[in-house]
Amino acid sequence: MRLFDLIPAQFRIAAMGLVLVFLAAGSAALAWTAQGWRYGQQLERQARLHADTLTEISLAGAALQRNEQDKRLALERRLRDKDEIHHQELTDEQTKQARLRDRLATADLRLSVVLATTDASGSCSMPTTTATGRVVHGPTRAQLDPAHAQRIIGITDAGDQGLIALRACQAYAKEVSTPK
Repeated sequence: MRLFDLIPAQFRIAAMGLVLVFLAAGSAALAWTAQGWRYGQQLERQARLHADTLTEISLAGAALQRNEQDKRLALERRLRDKDEIHHQELTDEQTKQARLRDRLATADLRLSVVLATTDASGSCSMPTTTATGRVVHGPTRAQLDPAHAQRIIGITDAGDQGLIALRACQAYAKEVSTPK
């Protein structure tokens, strides 16, 4: 006896329809599951590619940032070296000016200026009278008062410091503005 014969005649068509519905639903569920696996694999592959792309972008950004930071550090190092050089120049100039002021104050050194000649007879640099203690023949000179000499040295000191500061500013502007 077969299983199909056990089903009453009026329900055999419904049973066959029910079996066909179960087969169709089972195959649809199986196809749905297989499609889900395939779709999941595609999503996983896309997610992996996206993550790899983001990793490459972040590595490129980090390399660019490191490169810019290295440039900035190199610029800071060059500026620091230039600043030390200009500071040393300024210190040396101040030391020279202080020595010069000390020599002027102790009368070890005297400043003098050339006097204008009003002699219409000629431009002979030989003095008409002999001066004691002087062997060099040249234009007539007058020695400056030590107080005036100190003021002149102070003015030249301020000028020298200004020139050194100007050179430092120009070097800084040139260093910052030129790409390396």
